[in-house]
Amino acid sequence: MKNKEMCKRVMSAAVAASLALTLCACGGGAKSSSGAIKIGGSGPLTGPAAVYGNAVKNAAEIAVEEVNAKGGLQFELDFEDDAHDAEKAVSAYGVLKDWGMQVSLATVTSAPGAAVAPMYRDDHIFGITPSGSSLAIIYEDPDNATNPYGNVYQMCFTDPNQGVASADYLAEHPDLGTSIAVIYKNDDNYSSGIFTKFKSEAGVKGLNIVYEGTFDDSNASDFTVQLKKAQDAGADLVFLPIYYDPASLILTQANQMGYAPTFFGVDGMDGILTLEGFDTSLAEGVYLLTPFSADATDDLTKNFTAKYKEKFGDVPNQFAADAYDCIYAIAQACEAAGVTADMKSNEVCDAMVKQFSSMTFNGLTGQNVKWSTSGEVSKSPKAVVIKNGVYVGVEN
Repeated sequence: MKNKEMCKRVMSAAVAASLALTLCACGGGAKSSSGAIKIGGSGPLTGPAAVYGNAVKNAAEIAVEEVNAKGGLQFELDFEDDAHDAEKAVSAYGVLKDWGMQVSLATVTSAPGAAVAPMYRDDHIFGITPSGSSLAIIYEDPDNATNPYGNVYQMCFTDPNQGVASADYLAEHPDLGTSIAVIYKNDDNYSSGIFTKFKSEAGVKGLNIVYEGTFDDSNASDFTVQLKKAQDAGADLVFLPIYYDPASLILTQANQMGYAPTFFGVDGMDGILTLEGFDTSLAEGVYLLTPFSADATDDLTKNFTAKYKEKFGDVPNQFAADAYDCIYAIAQACEAAGVTADMKSNEVCDAMVKQFSSMTFNGLTGQNVKWSTSGEVSKSPKAVVIKNGVYVGVEN
């Protein structure tokens, strides 16, 4: 399904659900009677993108437990499964609103986030997504970024930010490759958004793009044609602004062809090492930009990684780190603004917007993190490379 068709379907569902929920709304939103501020959110807990949603849910649970253990400010978390589906995300929003959600982690992925963002605006509920990077989540018209929703924020980099950062990094590290092929998903806002900005910045930086290949939902299993064209064009680096599932197929098929360029991805590649059935040795030497590296040696990262491993038996990825930071950023804002559980969601929203648009936050995924009034985050990405089956910080 093409972008315009997807947008029509998503927005129709969102508008219909928003109207229905508006009829049920009263008195400026929900307030908690449990003594805890209610934080909602949704993400893919099932389906092919479940590694992202479960990472966010797991890390958010850890952060909520830590905040509550300190005493004083108390949180209650409800995280619904939206299976990376826009219509299911709309339904999940209704469940969370009926539950009494006062603050939200919004959604994990971008298409569901674009569907529910207008509802957060209309219902005046503050949301901050850990990992939904499309501009469609924070802007009413992502193609003309002049009308932000104003109460939907991002902890992750926006797609344009990732595109620019990737081009800048490759320009600064020509040893990784000088003839670049790109393979991106043309019916996905995340992938096409990163590619568009990457291509623009590549022109500014003088990068040599020798091949541009695309795919969509109808042909997302066989990449031999794109890989052969990249190989014939002499590409010694392949940029993959895509999620880890198709990336795993590309790595597998490139290996079968005997094609061994440097592969370079972005945060959607995080999770490839935990993909069931994938030979992780094929990911050796893959680079990606991410705001988090689990092997970092600072105390905050070491403590979080150890706790995550102990509780869930796995190494946390960037999605987990962003979710952890979301909870702590919400806690910082609530404490600074004096937010209490008996406040209505619209009152909490006003307090959150005021704090987030002016505060500085230090967390796992960045120091001196700030947000613009549109909700876009400002922080620096880190490069990691896969070595011996783990992510290793390039600068470490």
